[in-house]
Amino acid sequence: QVQLVESGGGLVQAGGSLRLSCTASGIIFSDNVMGWYRQAPGKQRELVARITPGSSSNYAESVQGRFTISRDNGKSTIYLQMNSLKPEDTAVYYCNAVHLRTAHYPNLGYWGQGTQVTVAS
Repeated sequence: QVQLVESGGGLVQAGGSLRLSCTASGIIFSDNVMGWYRQAPGKQRELVARITPGSSSNYAESVQGRFTISRDNGKSTIYLQMNSLKPEDTAVYYCNAVHLRTAHYPNLGYWGQGTQVTVAS
């Protein structure tokens, strides 16, 4: 049974920081591209950042330079360090795991339950 468990969300003032974590079980972590996505009310889910097993990463333009994704293969965990948060970063943040073979199709992978991030102005 695959589980992705997120933590670290919460309420923060604009300009503040939060660190999200996602721990995976039931998958071979080192075979999976891991990612963070977010969905704001009334909007579609969008990519925030992804990281390959070899720790190559890419980011949405809106978070480039403010967010950093990282992974610890030994702990089957990824992190999202979010700095200089803005009210427009407010959303539910979801962890995603997708096998390397289907890396271009995140919906073929697994999703966590989501964690709320709220940035107050």
